[in-house]
Amino acid sequence: MQDSVVPAFRLFLLRHARSGWALPGQRDFDRTLDGIGYVEAELTAQTIADHGLRPDLILCSTATRCRQTAEPLYRTLGEDIDIRYLDPLYTGPTSVYTELVEAYADRSSLMIVGHNPMIEELFWQILDGTTATTAFGDGYPPAGLAIINFSARPTAGSVWSAALAQLLVPTLEDAEGQ
Repeated sequence: MQDSVVPAFRLFLLRHARSGWALPGQRDFDRTLDGIGYVEAELTAQTIADHGLRPDLILCSTATRCRQTAEPLYRTLGEDIDIRYLDPLYTGPTSVYTELVEAYADRSSLMIVGHNPMIEELFWQILDGTTATTAFGDGYPPAGLAIINFSARPTAGSVWSAALAQLLVPTLEDAEGQ
């Protein structure tokens, strides 16, 4: 799935790492990563750095579990990484994610750290059904990162031409090797 051609645009879709259930009286927005989720977030960030990947911009939901997933990226990619926190990534439908991709397609790459079902729906929207099913037939996993290369910049009203370049999904076996 790795492609040596420089894409016109690269999209990183990162679903937040595993989170705990809401505590009594706690809002969904305030749910935190659980123990496994913290490990997944660290592994994902380290894997991104190990692969020499660095998005131009990271757009992250303001929800606690997304912020905690993105935080290790500061340590692994450098504190100068541009991370912007946006409420619509928590509150909005998949169309918000699509609009953000189009709005920032002038960059060479963009990472979105968000939630299901929106991340999974956007993944399916961009890729053909066979590719999406093969990649994540059982659903988009927590801390799953899809790297999608576009042959042309995605614009509103156009048919997006993209291919899955790579999938990164941390496992507990990865953590044991650390």
